[in-house]
Amino acid sequence: MSRTIEILQTILPVLCMLAVGMICRSRSILSREGVNALKNVVVNITLPAVLLGAFATTTYTFMDIVIPLMMFLICCIAWVLGLGAGKLFRIRSRFVPFLTTGFEAGMLGYALFNMLYGTERTADFARIDLGQVLFVFTLYKILLGLKDPEKKDTKQLLKEMVFSPIILAIAAGVLIGATGLYTALQPSGISGILTACTDFFAAPTSAIILLTIGYDLVLSDIPWASAGKVVAIRFAIMLLLRTLLVLILNLIWKDAGLTQAINVMFILPPPFVLPVFADDAEQRVYVSSALSLSTVVSIAGFAVLAVMGA
Repeated sequence: MSRTIEILQTILPVLCMLAVGMICRSRSILSREGVNALKNVVVNITLPAVLLGAFATTTYTFMDIVIPLMMFLICCIAWVLGLGAGKLFRIRSRFVPFLTTGFEAGMLGYALFNMLYGTERTADFARIDLGQVLFVFTLYKILLGLKDPEKKDTKQLLKEMVFSPIILAIAAGVLIGATGLYTALQPSGISGILTACTDFFAAPTSAIILLTIGYDLVLSDIPWASAGKVVAIRFAIMLLLRTLLVLILNLIWKDAGLTQAINVMFILPPPFVLPVFADDAEQRVYVSSALSLSTVVSIAGFAVLAVMGA
């Protein structure tokens, strides 16, 4: 019975918050503008606080350089495999490889991981996240922009990447943690003040994220057959690459303890920003439907991890 209670304590808050988001849409409690404002709060304030706190309190090793590079390479491999799968299965959308790589860690991953394993282990997930964040904010956006009819110039893209609150928070956190500044300031209490501030700002992140995802989750609008094909392709690619990554890490760093973070990362959907780059209404519907279905699969995967206690 106690195990059942533990599982429900993990899964029900997620399902309830998704349901609240759906209710907010169906009853017009929140407008589209209001939900977009909540997303901006997460992306520009609460999530950067999560990342700043996680990276500032991390103990850095040589593997903290190797792992992001491995994740960056894995994202590149996933893109190439998606490109090949799209041609093999004759899917007429240039977005197929973009739907098979990258992870929506910011707007979903941290919320699910923290609910499963607690905020004290956020640094584990952040280690895995760093490489894919760098991929999404650099090569992923560049590849998307190459065929975007309204693509921005290179200077503007680079400016958005460098000055993104998420990138700045990661950079500041790594600087504070890797230089030993956080540890050095602990006797004075300044480190504790920093942690208190980041924890306070980060507290509503999971609830806001899940509410906005629930708001956007319109199951009745999903074309299950066409969206299901690309989601199945992504699932197969992620299963293959997840197994490969775990095997490699077990060989070179047996005490990494990152399998749980990897499991959560590899059940996540592609980046939610993708529909912004869709060329026309038909493509936007296709991409949005694939993202919605991928999100449903991610929530199901989260439930499985919760039941397994993995």
